[in-house]
Amino acid sequence: MIPYSRQSISSKDISEVKKVLKSNFLTQGKNVEKFEKFISKISNAKFGVAVSSASSALHLACLALGIKKGDRVWTVPNTFVASANCAINCGAHIDFVDIDNNTWNISIEELEKKLEASKKKNKLPKLLIPVHFGGQPTEQKKIWALSKKYKFKILEDASHSIGATHLNEKTGSCRWSDITVFSFHPVKIITTGEGGMALTNSKKFADEMKILRTNGISQNNFIHKKNKNKPWYYEHQKIGFNYRMNDISAALGISQAKRIKEFIKRRNSIAKKYKNYLKKYPIKFQSIERYNTSSFHLLPIKFDLKKTKMNYKEIFKKFRLNDYFVNLHYMPLHLSPYFRKIGFKEGDFKNAEEYANSVISIPIFNDLRDTEILKISNLIKSFFK
Repeated sequence: MIPYSRQSISSKDISEVKKVLKSNFLTQGKNVEKFEKFISKISNAKFGVAVSSASSALHLACLALGIKKGDRVWTVPNTFVASANCAINCGAHIDFVDIDNNTWNISIEELEKKLEASKKKNKLPKLLIPVHFGGQPTEQKKIWALSKKYKFKILEDASHSIGATHLNEKTGSCRWSDITVFSFHPVKIITTGEGGMALTNSKKFADEMKILRTNGISQNNFIHKKNKNKPWYYEHQKIGFNYRMNDISAALGISQAKRIKEFIKRRNSIAKKYKNYLKKYPIKFQSIERYNTSSFHLLPIKFDLKKTKMNYKEIFKKFRLNDYFVNLHYMPLHLSPYFRKIGFKEGDFKNAEEYANSVISIPIFNDLRDTEILKISNLIKSFFK
């Protein structure tokens, strides 16, 4: 079966993991810090905080940004649930901003309208979480300008877009945000097995996330120097979590990150091949802005179902019957049972809903063969009249 995405593991990756397995430290050795510095460097950020998943990174970021009970946090409905859960787990009220019909990222037009209306009601958000859908960065410079006008913080959910750029600025640099989060799940651009990282240019935010990821145990050098005659001494300063990344994962991450340019080049090449094969068919690809580069974590295609021989369900099943494990990214989050219970309903975010009725993510990953790209393209062609 060919999945929509998967990891690419080299002999070098395996060798680096073996080194850790043969070492004295599997959890708190030197690799986590090395990985943090490596990702920070290639992203042009000052600080990196490696954790067990992007979901935990989002949660820690919300806490570091001071999100608490009663605060308002906005994200998009076209995302994985972690983009909303991170705020809900802090006791915040979650709301959504619809997506753009071409980029499938957060709509700046909808965001501006919602901000202006919310200002009149005195219900502005404390935090916005724009999601870099599919690997394309959001309009961060424009969002940053709006944040200054309406006084909200920005947490970039860049789980899809490590290695991408916006206006020649690398994703993760936090030039136009407070914190950026990456995911290293096996289907992402690089993997640590499970894992994530929060990047920031604020030492305050970085220190807060570091103490929270280790059950609230202080790593403050001043405290340790002050108690140097007590080598056993440590402090529980906060209620935290066990969100640490282990050294095995970090070693894999370092090895993977050294190939990031190769991975992104290949994914862009695959996307180009699909577009060339299908250019004469009524299929819409995600619009990549001319000032962006995408890492192409996903390759969603939107069908004109009025011109197909089958409906959406039949097309989806046909892919699966041919051993292509395609998927929908994403079902509109506001229409899932939990969010319906808190008041959201059909028609609230029409662009995201319309998108989900006709889009399927097709296979794109480093080791996908050109022969399979052609086979998948020919299968797609067969869906049309």
